Parts: sequence; structure tokens; C-alpha cells
Amino acid sequence: MSRSAAGKAYLICGGASLIGSHLADQLLAAGAGEVRLLDNYSLGTPEIIAHLDGDTRVKRIRGDILRLNELIEAAQGVDGIFALAGFLTLPMSQNPPLGVAVNTEGMVNILEAARLAKVRHVVFSSSVAAYGNTAADTLAEDSPTTMASVSPVAAVYGTTKLLGEQLGRLYAQKYGVGFSGMRFSSVYGERQHARAVNANFIADVHDQIRRGERPVIVGDGREVHDYIYVTDVAAGCIAAMLNGEGGQVFNLCTGVDTTHADLVRTILEVCGSEMQPEYREDTRAVRSAGGNHLGFSPTKAEREIGWKPAVSLRDGVARMVAWREKQRG
Repeated sequence: MSRSAAGKAYLICGGASLIGSHLADQLLAAGAGEVRLLDNYSLGTPEIIAHLDGDTRVKRIRGDILRLNELIEAAQGVDGIFALAGFLTLPMSQNPPLGVAVNTEGMVNILEAARLAKVRHVVFSSSVAAYGNTAADTLAEDSPTTMASVSPVAAVYGTTKLLGEQLGRLYAQKYGVGFSGMRFSSVYGERQHARAVNANFIADVHDQIRRGERPVIVGDGREVHDYIYVTDVAAGCIAAMLNGEGGQVFNLCTGVDTTHADLVRTILEVCGSEMQPEYREDTRAVRSAGGNHLGFSPTKAEREIGWKPAVSLRDGVARMVAWREKQRG
């Protein structure tokens, strides 16, 4: 059943964020009657949603997902909740106790608020980190999870996402709260923050090129990631909100493995540079789960909620570079 966002009210937890801001843009463009942006601004910033100033359909709420009473109040009368608030790998490494609390207790609170406020559907920002280092040619949503060889912080982060997914499925089963867990691959794009390890690499390479320095690749350059543009992620979340049923998990990815070497070549081309990259020993203290093959499959999302990615890597990098140049004036 295909639904419409027109006239509906939605709550975005973690609204002052990269994905939250683009999600708000697309919901408003789809005719949403009200978009509530809840954030405690510990990681997000008011500046990232400043372009929404003046739109009377946007309601900013300073709140914390660790405080259930604030969530219950914010959720009254909404059709759906987008559960974006959470710690990524890098912030998790810096403050494990708070990161675990936000990613687990915070998710329980969101689901409780949805149950008590009789919200129809919750869309959860999960991650492909939930797979760990599973070895398979194709990683679909029913592939097993393997955390044994993952770094401790990546394993903790991925496990919190697995728990969030299962909590959502439990609430769908026990209380009838619709749930979709969206396993994002490496998200990047306009309004990029500095907390995502893989997106930070794109920004670092761009900065090096601007300074006239050879871009640095750690290791042999064969490490791969699936880079997905933020507008595609926002569109996927909305597709799940409108078309998702019961309790489901979906990969939001491109299905394309891109090596660091290929990514750097793409950034160099976008910047019009003929420099050659410099390879250095890998001494990173924090990295996201990865390897020389991933194989994430977006097939289920296309089949069940009608979503597929639309932005190529080159177009996405060009958009992000243009945005960063504009920010510098």
C-alpha cells in the first residue's frame, strides 16, 4: 500500500543533523503538514537547519531521547517517527558510556513514546556495521553477523544497532508499532559533519588537494566502502515510512564497492587535479568495519518499498565538493 506524506506530521529525532536536515527538506517538499525536529544539539547544530527558518510547518524542539517524557510530548499526533539520534563510531570511541546509553536506552524510549502516542510507524537509522565482518559474496538483510574480528569500538557500535533493530521488531510484534530498520552504508554529502569516519576521508582528501598537497591513502588503497549520497538516504527513509509494513530491516546502499584508490581518483577528477596520491602505512586508531569486499545488496529495499539510489559517486562527490567550496566563500 502506497501512502502519502501530504498533510501528515512527523517527528525527526536527531533533526539537526546531516540526514535529518535532508529528510526535513524532502518531507516538506512532499507536502508534510508539520515536521518536528527534536535535538539536544550535543552533536547536531542549529546552523545545519538554518535554511528552514521561516517555514511555519517546521517546529524545533530542544529535547533528549534519554528523557522519555520529552519524547512522549513531542510524539503526540504524529504519523511517524524517524529515529536518527545516535552516536556513530567516532563519537562512540570518545565517550562509550554515553554512546551506549543513547543508542540503546534512547531507542527504547523512542519506541515507548511511539507506543504511548499511538504512532503508526518508526524508521530507525541502523547501519551496515550490524554485519560486522561477515564474509559473503552478497550481504543481504538475512546474512549472519560476525563481530569476532572487528575492532572493539566498531563491534560495540554495530551491536547497539543490532539491538535497536530487534527492539523495533519486538515492538512491532508485541504492540503493533510499525518499524523499519535502515542499514545505512557510508553516508556523505552536503551539510557533512566531522563525525563519520568514511565521509571524513572524502573531506580530508579534498582539503589536501586544495592545499596543493598529494592526497594521502593509508594502506594499499584496496579497502572498500559503499558510499551513498545523503539525499538517497533521506528518500529511502521516507519510502520505508510510507511503504514499510510490520517489522523489517533494509539495506540503504548503492551495491557498489568503491576502493579508497578509486574514490581518491574521483575526487581528483572532480577537482580538476592531475596529482598522484601518496600511499602511507595505516596507523588509524579508529576505523569503520570494512575490507576488500563488501557486496551490500539494495535489492530488498527496491522490491518491498520501491527505493533505489539515484546519485552516482561522481555526482555525489561533485555536489559535496561544491558545497564545501561555497562554505569557504
